[in-house]
Amino acid sequence: MKTLYILRHAKSSWEFDELSDHDRPLNKRGRHDAPLMGQELASRGVEPGLIISSPAVRAISTATLVGKELDYDADDIVVDTRVYGANEEDLLEVVQSAPAEIGTLLLVGHNEAVSDFANLLSPEPVPSMATTGVTGLQFNCDSWYDIAKDNAKLLFYDFPKNHR
Repeated sequence: MKTLYILRHAKSSWEFDELSDHDRPLNKRGRHDAPLMGQELASRGVEPGLIISSPAVRAISTATLVGKELDYDADDIVVDTRVYGANEEDLLEVVQSAPAEIGTLLLVGHNEAVSDFANLLSPEPVPSMATTGVTGLQFNCDSWYDIAKDNAKLLFYDFPKNHR
C-alpha cells in the first residue's frame, strides 16, 4: 500500500511588488491555515515518511508549518525544483521517483497542477483545490511507479474553511 497526500500551498501574500512569484511569502491567513491543516492531518493519523515541496517560499513555508504539526523535522523536507511550474505529468514523475521504502508521502505544490494531479489519480472527482487544501489517496500497490487511478481510493479532500 502507498498513501499520497497532495497539498496546495497556503495563501500567499501579494503585498511585496518587488518580489518574484517564487519568493512570495505566506500572508496572515496562510500562516494560520497551514498549522490548522497540519493539525487536521495529525488528527487523521497522518505520518508522512517523506515530505516533498516546491522550492517556492510559500510552498516550503507551508510544508514546514504542516510538518511541524505532524512531528516531521523541517530539515528532512525534500525540496524538488521539478514541483515549481510543474504539470500533472511532472508531479507524477516526482512521486514515482520517491524511495520505495516510503509508504506515505506528502507533496506540497501549486494549483492548477495539484488539482490536475489529484484528478489524474483519483477514482472520484476532486474539486479545484483551495489554498491549503489537501487530497488523500491510497493505492493498492507496493511501488510508487505503479500508482494509478485504477488502483486508487480517494480517502478525502479537505480544506481550511471546513474547520473555521
